[in-house]
Amino acid sequence: MSEDIIILDDVWKIFGNRSEEAMAAIKSEGLTKPEVLAKFGCVVGIAECSFNVPRGEIFCVMGLSGSGKSTMVRHLNRLIEPTAGSISVLGKDMLTLGEEDLREMRAVHIGMVFQHMALFPHRTVRDNVAFPLQVRGEPKSKRWEVSQHCLSLVNLDGYEDRFPSELSGGMQQRVGLARALASDPEVLLMDEPFSALDPLIRRQLQEQFMALSAELHKTTVFITHDLDEAIRIGTRIAIMKDGVIVQIGTPEEIVTNPIDDYVRDFVEGISTLKLIFAHSIMADIDAYETSYGHDLSKALRTPHDTDLSGLIDLSATTDQPIIITDDGKDIGVVDKTTLLKGIKGGQD
Repeated sequence: MSEDIIILDDVWKIFGNRSEEAMAAIKSEGLTKPEVLAKFGCVVGIAECSFNVPRGEIFCVMGLSGSGKSTMVRHLNRLIEPTAGSISVLGKDMLTLGEEDLREMRAVHIGMVFQHMALFPHRTVRDNVAFPLQVRGEPKSKRWEVSQHCLSLVNLDGYEDRFPSELSGGMQQRVGLARALASDPEVLLMDEPFSALDPLIRRQLQEQFMALSAELHKTTVFITHDLDEAIRIGTRIAIMKDGVIVQIGTPEEIVTNPIDDYVRDFVEGISTLKLIFAHSIMADIDAYETSYGHDLSKALRTPHDTDLSGLIDLSATTDQPIIITDDGKDIGVVDKTTLLKGIKGGQD
């Protein structure tokens, strides 16, 4: 079982001078967000936020502007102090850390990448990337060695002595990612890092980030307002609305089983061909043979994690049902009727 690196439990943030009174009233009277604003002049930024992120997972948080996703992620490194709740990162209670320990967590263990990188215009690319190590007091030789390595990771070899103004937006964003990686943090917080980029550059950086994530095994919380990006990148997705986490699930779960109309509107139009897998739609192999009396001796076989697109390609080559396997064992059957229902999202 994977170790949980990040744990949020019932975290609230209420903005305003009477936030503690408002929090007490919410707990005792069950006040709604509009009622809190009317009675106390306070704004509920996030409410009842709870989730765990295991080691190595890319946990995407998405929602519309104002949904609370950026407010939430800034609680993880205490750039924002919560009104209530508990936050644990790497086994440390973030709310009990003193200033020195908090600075160490931010400098060594938690890297953050923002939408607007705020690179130092008077520093070279190499010096921008090396800045976190300079803050830690590392010698220049080590700073430059690490900086060179991180720039290589994001394919910016040869740009070490350039200034930010000489780089494109996508290249600047890669410098920001390299800077976040320079301190070799266990946790990455990424707040809409690619949203300001052109679609082609954005897709290229998504691919590069996913490759880096697979190589470096960083535990990542990735904020986005783009469901396509969340589905493409995320191991799991949390969808937020009005400061509340509405649903958490894998991309397949979110798309095929939206919890309410809000999530359903989000996922409408998303192709399921790469999101639904054989194990989700297959029939039990023994029950299938009993019910239909098919001779499956010549049927094609495919692993349980074959997606709909792959199943369609296989189905086009045969009139037989397709046997689904797991570790060499036959576990299920997909025929053309089952496949069509899967394409329609399980609808009859």
